[in-house]
Amino acid sequence: MSELYNLEDCPICREGVGSVEHEGGWCVYVECLHCGAHTAHFAYNSEEERESAEKGAVQMWNLGKVIRQDLGE
Repeated sequence: MSELYNLEDCPICREGVGSVEHEGGWCVYVECLHCGAHTAHFAYNSEEERESAEKGAVQMWNLGKVIRQDLGE
């Protein structure tokens, strides 16, 4: 991760801490370490795009725009 981000508490469980996660070197998302709620995946192709994708994922997390996995989904 290129810089530290100020992440709000999880918008779903309010107990978990958000973590910026990279998937296979092509996308990034923020995920709750407690309940597993996460943002959409933000794709990137270069270091410049990676930083922008990280900022986009963090912004969506802090706005509460997340996906959660409930039973039956």
